[in-house]
Amino acid sequence: MTKLSVNINKVATIRNARGGNNPDVLQVALDCEAFGAQGITVHPRPDERHIRYQDVRDIRPRITTELNIEGNPIDKYIELVLEVKPTQVTLVPDTENQITSNHGYDTKQCKAFLTDVVGKFKEAGIRTSIFVDPDAEMVALAKECGTDRVELYTEPYASGYVENREEAIKPFVEAAVAARELGLGLNAGHDLSLVNLHYFHQHIPWVDEVSIGHALICDALYMGLHETIKKYLEALK
Repeated sequence: MTKLSVNINKVATIRNARGGNNPDVLQVALDCEAFGAQGITVHPRPDERHIRYQDVRDIRPRITTELNIEGNPIDKYIELVLEVKPTQVTLVPDTENQITSNHGYDTKQCKAFLTDVVGKFKEAGIRTSIFVDPDAEMVALAKECGTDRVELYTEPYASGYVENREEAIKPFVEAAVAARELGLGLNAGHDLSLVNLHYFHQHIPWVDEVSIGHALICDALYMGLHETIKKYLEALK
């Protein structure tokens, strides 16, 4: 079964635009769980322009499903993860002012660094995942870093889906097969939507988790959060 983890960053973006606590990020996380989501994803950035570090502290003890904290493992981020001890930490090579994630880790160039960081989190009993491009070599080197899972960066699949979905999915299937053969768990995320999710899942049904935020929150503006989560879960059947 592939789990749906809802990324609630965009909810925090709306809240932060006006100050105060509307919408209530914690309540949205709880509602997502109540509506069937099997996990919550947050991606705190150093400037806290959407999810704030305090949001993570508030959410962790209240949710009953899995919490996945994504981010660039700078010192402040590492301290937060070790403090709240989520179910999973996903290491993403964001720069400080980056609008959104746009590539995976070069696990060859960053192997020593990632091995050290993964070791810290695994010692604390936290499942680790490394964000990678759909490249079998990057997947294999992630395995050597000691990670439990890799998360495939799916924006290239999403952008190529409309023009030629058969070609767009190929490198992801190859990377997913490599991960499975190496005994790695497999996650996927970035620009997955109701348009392209079912096809992705048909070809890689062994994916453990998809993390979806932007498209899901946009869909919820029209369909409501409950109905939207229901449709994403149906796409994963």
